[in-house]
Amino acid sequence: MRRWNGWGDETVAPALPEAAGRFLAAELGEPSPPRDATLAEALGSVARSRLPEDASYTTDAEARLRHARGQSLPDWVALRSGRLERFPDAVAFPESAADVRDLLRLSRRRGVRLVPYGGGTSVVGHLTPPKGDAPVLTVSLARLSRLTALDRESRLATFGAGVLGPELEAQLRPHGLTLGHFPQSFEHSTLGGWVVTRSSGQQSMAYGRIERLFAGGRLESPEGTLVLPAFPASAAGPDLRELVLGSEGRLGILTEAVVRASALPEEDRVLAFFFPDWERGRAATREMAQEGLPLSMLRLSNVVETRTTLLLAGGERLIRLLTRWLSLRGAGDERCLLLAGVTGSASLARFGARAATAVARRHRGVGGPRAIGEAWSKNRFRAPYLRNALWERGWAVDTLETAATWDRIPALVEAVEGALRGALGAAGERVHAYTHLSHCYPSGSSAYTTYLFRAATSPEETLERWRLLKGAASEAIVRGGGTISHQHGVGVDHAPYLPREKGELGMKALGSVAAAFDPDGLMNPGKLLA
Repeated sequence: MRRWNGWGDETVAPALPEAAGRFLAAELGEPSPPRDATLAEALGSVARSRLPEDASYTTDAEARLRHARGQSLPDWVALRSGRLERFPDAVAFPESAADVRDLLRLSRRRGVRLVPYGGGTSVVGHLTPPKGDAPVLTVSLARLSRLTALDRESRLATFGAGVLGPELEAQLRPHGLTLGHFPQSFEHSTLGGWVVTRSSGQQSMAYGRIERLFAGGRLESPEGTLVLPAFPASAAGPDLRELVLGSEGRLGILTEAVVRASALPEEDRVLAFFFPDWERGRAATREMAQEGLPLSMLRLSNVVETRTTLLLAGGERLIRLLTRWLSLRGAGDERCLLLAGVTGSASLARFGARAATAVARRHRGVGGPRAIGEAWSKNRFRAPYLRNALWERGWAVDTLETAATWDRIPALVEAVEGALRGALGAAGERVHAYTHLSHCYPSGSSAYTTYLFRAATSPEETLERWRLLKGAASEAIVRGGGTISHQHGVGVDHAPYLPREKGELGMKALGSVAAAFDPDGLMNPGKLLA
């Protein structure tokens, strides 16, 4: 069963290592665990539905609560405190594109706002019901989850857009195929959600981001159906797939997606390298990306993240031994960890590993124990569960990300982390922030920053602390020449910053496209376009 007020399956609850708890208490101050509302208390706050009973949806209070928010920190504060303020008036579970079209007609007839819902993992406010007097219907795509067609010769697979990551891979595996799209939210996010937020999987260097994998599909909008044929390439005018990618439910509801699958790899492993400092690690990572080595992933942690990662790993004695051994090899207190994925045929994986090792050595990189890469692969979808453990101890944690060209990355990372560390100074609160480069390209890289701070005694104060932190970091991003989002999308949280990236004419064009598909403004109001 999914948690109603936290991340993931409620039966999975990894503990916070004691060393990490001691470190955070020293770094941020002793926490005060917040009091969470019970499910019964939260259900008691669900307002009466403004929609009449109808066979096409449910007005059940628990269904409305469980579909009221995503996984952003403001979502967490609302759910944990039981102070959600707004709920969808009903939740629909269509089983076909025809059902979706019926819901769109109902929406237009009654002036109902529609919020598409995939896996509920949005971290930027995509799922928050809009303000206003109009009733809100959340449309869950959970029942549109089957593999409906497979062209084995072309390796094109057609799925319902509500298929979860594990379900998608399980349906491809018997055919010897994989999509290879593994965001950190993989276990609980959906194919449709990946497409409409322009998601990036952890092994995107090998398989590509979702825009490369998304070959076509069907979008149901208030103005009709948009069919996107799955051509290998086309010069027939602008590519309409690009309108759907990143559209965040503003144009309509993606019901079906055709994706480009790949053969299952013979080998899939992660190498670990430690560098004496951030600059050498960054230079090696850039060189690997620019030389086009056959790697599936490059993930470089800065100094603070490397230390924090080792703390969160547990096993204090083993970490002390590893630290001593690395110091003797030249990777001392300023060490940085690089994880490099090799994926594909056995011969390609061997070549990629040798080539990556050669580049690392040129920059004084030291090969780490095989167990580090194995542990990361085993636990790569479990990291978000630590949010639950941290919250219950009294620490709030959030992430943000951007991407920029290589020349801007060092100053951008420094500016974002500096903005976070100083944002709560007036309140006498400290912030622990650290960054890794998680998706690398020949011309630049993404930068993914995690930050922790003490939760306040009141949810309102915790939310205010988050607003100060998010605002300071977002300003640092746009001033530093980074995109406001590399992989999380825009939603509500990033919408105020989008015009500075797209420009006046760009925003006008986006607004015109939304009006063409949804002239009455029924689809997910307030997201993407504020």
